[in-house]
Amino acid sequence: MGCSSCSNNKSGVPNGCKSNGSCGTGGCDKMSVFDWLENMQLPSGQKPFTIVEVRFKNDRKEYFRNDSGLSLYQTDIIAVEAASGYDVGVVSLMGELVKLQLSKKKITDIKVLPSILRKATDEDIKIWHSSREEEKRIMPLARTFAIEEKLKMKISDIEFQGDMKKATFYYTAEQRVDFRELIKKFSSEFKVRIEMKQIGMRQEAGKLGGIGSCGRELCCSTWLTDFRSVNTSAARYQQLSLNPQKLAGQCGKLKCCLNFELDAYMELMKTFPKANTTLQTEGGKARHMKTDVFSKTMWFTVESKDRNNDFIGLTVDRVKEIIEMNKAGKKPVSLKEFVEFVPVEEEKYAAVDAQDSLTRFDSNFSKKKRKPNNRNKNRNPNTRDKNPTNAKSTVNTKGPSNNKSNPNKNTNKPNDKK
Repeated sequence: MGCSSCSNNKSGVPNGCKSNGSCGTGGCDKMSVFDWLENMQLPSGQKPFTIVEVRFKNDRKEYFRNDSGLSLYQTDIIAVEAASGYDVGVVSLMGELVKLQLSKKKITDIKVLPSILRKATDEDIKIWHSSREEEKRIMPLARTFAIEEKLKMKISDIEFQGDMKKATFYYTAEQRVDFRELIKKFSSEFKVRIEMKQIGMRQEAGKLGGIGSCGRELCCSTWLTDFRSVNTSAARYQQLSLNPQKLAGQCGKLKCCLNFELDAYMELMKTFPKANTTLQTEGGKARHMKTDVFSKTMWFTVESKDRNNDFIGLTVDRVKEIIEMNKAGKKPVSLKEFVEFVPVEEEKYAAVDAQDSLTRFDSNFSKKKRKPNNRNKNRNPNTRDKNPTNAKSTVNTKGPSNNKSNPNKNTNKPNDKK
């Protein structure tokens, strides 16, 4: 659900709010939240929590004190204290849930937090929207200046303060960058106070947003706020192929979603034998090749030159049974004796070249020939003259009635007898 400025104009073309996710409706912004304690009343005598969470451009959120006791609601546009002047943001969260957010971010001293100045006036909102347009204008210029200085950095985003007296440039770089000369160019060209802030690749993806390989918006730009370390062991536990192109996200790092199901896999893997398990059979050693965690199946192959190295799937209970046999000094004849299911054969698909032509559905009625009527083809015409009693009379509906027989037509009406 977007704001009214997102509706269609008279020509039917969507207008769009063009506020980069700061329209305050909660429908087209990033990192939106839902206050599930909003309709609950506080106990008698308890005052509401005075700290308010305010969202700025993209994923930046900060906390401010409501010392003046303003009557605020979610999606209200307010003016807050800043380092030099004031900034404009949108109220994203209030009440008791803010306490949980402060404890999560380990903010204990709320007295040092800046305060809310006022509700944004029409003039504040006008300057705020003009700053968003200014960000789009100076972005290509800023990147051009960085290329001219031959700096190995990428300017990802620019954010103006609400009063347009300060601009923060977010950039990514693999090494340390000396951007003193670049700041001088920015100050002389843009006439504002410049602040350079380095961010990581994951933070860059969260600010810019995008669509992941799953078809949904990136988690870092919608709801994920903390970035935990992800390593390749998470992919190994989930039996995924270590292909960097498939495991990496748009940030170039390993996908954060590899950690989402890792706990479930590790809990199930506790009931499995070790991955380096080797089974002893009379045909040779059977090495472990792969594991299907959720079907609780382990796949082995027998090291033998006389036999084909087929994959044999065994359940966890069967594998444990064979391990106990090996400890007792016994060897099974073959692992196929312990197979409890028949593996499903892969479907064979026909080649595309073997299909019929695409024009087979085109109908060409002009070339079609009408089939001849061969209903009386096998009939002997001599029998009609030899057996005149079997001839049946026909009626000519076009002319006067006559009793001439038609040899090509038969009727089922019997002769009338008077």
